[in-house]
Amino acid sequence: MPDYFLISVSSRQNLDLCMRYALAGFTNSINGLWTFLDIEEGDYVSFLYGARVYNLYKVVRKEAYEDADRLPPWPPITFKVSRRTYYFPFRLHLRQERELCEPMVRPEFSYVAENLLLRGGYRKTHFQADAVTFYNVSNMGSICDRSGERLELGGKTFVPKIVFDRGRQKDPWRFYFQELILQSLVRKKVRNVLGEILGHFNISLPESEFEILGEKALPEGFVDVFIKLKHPQGSNIYLLVEVKTGKAGRSELEQLKSYVREFGNECRGGILIAKEFSKKNIKTNRNILLIKYGFEQISKDEEYSYDQLMQKLNFEIVQ
Repeated sequence: MPDYFLISVSSRQNLDLCMRYALAGFTNSINGLWTFLDIEEGDYVSFLYGARVYNLYKVVRKEAYEDADRLPPWPPITFKVSRRTYYFPFRLHLRQERELCEPMVRPEFSYVAENLLLRGGYRKTHFQADAVTFYNVSNMGSICDRSGERLELGGKTFVPKIVFDRGRQKDPWRFYFQELILQSLVRKKVRNVLGEILGHFNISLPESEFEILGEKALPEGFVDVFIKLKHPQGSNIYLLVEVKTGKAGRSELEQLKSYVREFGNECRGGILIAKEFSKKNIKTNRNILLIKYGFEQISKDEEYSYDQLMQKLNFEIVQ
């Protein structure tokens, strides 16, 4: 099943350009790269602006463009304080499926609205919605029976790479590996060990009954990956996943335990995924599962595409 995302748009002008050309663009920043990598071809997106949700699109193509500072429709943006100039090399080409303009206050958007409220606004680039939200949006508005205006970009494309030596970073071509990238990889790859995870927590339901979502906001913070039933009946089942690029110790464990307690009885437990664990400080129980991640044959002198890292990523269940 494809994923569904709401893409946050910063201004009415940008929204109009996105809808006019059925195009989404993301900046030459780690957040821009994260959004570009997180959303796949075949996924669905809507635009989010001014507490309203606009249209439903299918992602038909993803491309990263060189010399994007010269490409329409978005001009570069220079911030006065940092003097950093951002442009939009990472782009999603879309096909409009439905035409809609709906307020976020509708109960059908409650999953995303809660995330938006607890995170304090639109500073996050994109929000992944759950299956119920996607089903509801697929029945809103009306079918789009016209094709949008196409913008011929004509620029040279490239594949963004990830490096493990910070000194080799040169955006937008190469980005240093960090937690946002790992979170995206884990969200998509953790299904490979979902059966073992469910078994650890004595959950007998089939893996296909569950969906694996991105960041879930809480009053005290947010969990990196959120596992829940796609279509709960009467009650839900939640599993919370925290991801750390390096070593995890007692503070990370206690943070995860507090999130589990905050969710209440429907939360069966938490999963802490890290490169390694502090042996002296890690003391856990049945409702916390520890998983080590690693990459096969990674060198600091090399650069890797997102798909290559996905293939190299592996998990080892510790307890």
